[in-house]
Order: sequence, then C-alpha cells, then structure tokens
Amino acid sequence: MELRHLRYFVAVAEELHFRRAAERLYVAQPAVSEQIRKLEAELGVRLFDRTHRSVFLTEPGKALLTDARRVLQLADAAQHAARNASERSRSRLRVGYVPDVLPASVPRALQHLAAAASAVEISLETGTPLGLIAAVREGTLDAAVVSLPAPTKGLSVTSLGSQPLVAALPAAAARGFEDGVSLEHLDPDRLIVLPRAANPALHDAVVSLCRSAGVAPALADAAEPRVEAVLLAVAAGGGVALLPAAVGERYAVPGVRLVELTDMEPALESAVVTRPNVDHLSTQAFLRVVSRTGKSIPATLPLAA
Repeated sequence: MELRHLRYFVAVAEELHFRRAAERLYVAQPAVSEQIRKLEAELGVRLFDRTHRSVFLTEPGKALLTDARRVLQLADAAQHAARNASERSRSRLRVGYVPDVLPASVPRALQHLAAAASAVEISLETGTPLGLIAAVREGTLDAAVVSLPAPTKGLSVTSLGSQPLVAALPAAAARGFEDGVSLEHLDPDRLIVLPRAANPALHDAVVSLCRSAGVAPALADAAEPRVEAVLLAVAAGGGVALLPAAVGERYAVPGVRLVELTDMEPALESAVVTRPNVDHLSTQAFLRVVSRTGKSIPATLPLAA
C-alpha cells in the first residue's frame, strides 16, 4: 500500500465523487479509478459502492478512512519535520578554532555575519588543530580556523594571511623596548612555549625564528597548553615567550608586556579549513565575509603593565 493510494482513497471518500476527487488531486479521472481498483485488490475488500449517480463508502471503507487520514497526517508531519531540519542545518554554522592563534579578522567576520544574516545560528568550539581538522573531515564542524602548515590534504583551505610573532616580556624587562626589539638583541636564555602538540605550526614558527636570529634559548613547556599559562610563567620570571600578535586583543596578565619584534616578517599563517566543494550556504557566507574582513593582522601591543 502506497501513500498515493491512501491520498486517492481519502479524496474520493470525502468528495464521494470520482470526477471531483480527480480535480482535487489534479489528475485524470481514470487514474483515480485505477488506483482505487488497485487498492481494493490489494486489500481484498470493496471500499466503495458505485452507481451511475452515487458513490458510497462501504463498511470496510469507513473503517479505512479514519486510519488513512491519520497516516497521511503523520506522513505530512514527517515531511515537514524533515524540511525544517534541513533548513536548520543549512542555516547553522559550526566553527572550530584554536584560541591561542585566532586572527582578529575571524571575530570581526562572525560579527558581520551575525548582523547581515540573523537567521544563521553560529556555534563555536575550541580544540587542537589536528582535532578540529578531523572534525571538519567527519562533518561535525563546518569550518575550522587553524595555523599552517597543517595536514589539510583533501580539504579546501582559505588563507587568512599571516600575523607576526611578538615577544611577551616581564614588564620591568620591557622598559626601553617600546619601539620594538630584535630577537638577536633580546637573545633570551629561556623561552616559555606551548607544548608542540597544542599547536605544531606555532611551535615550529618559534623554533624557526630563533634559528633565523641565531639564538638558541632553552625551550620550556608551559604548565598547561594554554596561552594564559605561558603569560603567567612570563610574569613569574620563568622566561620570555614568542606569541602571535593577536594574543594582545584577548589576553591580559598584570606584569607582562608584548613587544614588537623588529626585522621579522609575519611568521604564522592562518586559514579556514572546510570540506571541498562545500554547498552549505552558511559556510559559503562565512568564507566570503572572513575573506573580505582582512588578511593582514596587525600587532595589537600593550598587553598589561
């Protein structure tokens, strides 16, 4: 028994007229008669008594009508629920990011998107680069903002440009460096770093800058894989740190200042990673907005005194 059979049956049962039922269904009358005959043959009962002038429901027909209406109502409700779920899915945007290196352009892009498309439901999730990229591959995230290089083979990568690294120094040690300092001149003995597993691209960028400057400080992992732990270690005199310039917009620890590194090119590239050939409207909108918002992330320096 098909839903079409039930729809044809209910139309005839309510109209008690095959021509009017056909007009209601926007089909030819013979098609209605044929589907009713098939339904009766499948059930093995007569559903209608027909004369040249009248159509009447039989007792089996009356019994079927109540349940047929209920089945059609449930089918319509299921279709409506499925369409609504599809629409919600297309208007939902799930973005993952690594807090320690998030470019300033991303919060601005999300703000613009929320203002321009209020129907878009934005949810945010933090994680490690590898975990976020895996979530994009699995489809549990629509997009992830990560640092490059990263294992993005098979995914679509939208570059957000690069940001420089800056030196996080104890406030007293930062005096005299208001205009910036070269890493070679700073020549730290000890660098507080995030564990490499927390963000391999950042860790490798720090090591590369030190090698380029000809300095070889001892690297000490922060007590926790969070920027706050790095800054607290700096404030406590445990050493200095090299961090993304965007850190200055989101973190403040008394006794720590960020100092620009001179003679250094932007060192840390950020990108949005999505599945290839994405047709998700909210993701497409996010990519357009974040690409326009700005690819060059300036250093925002004093952190706290």
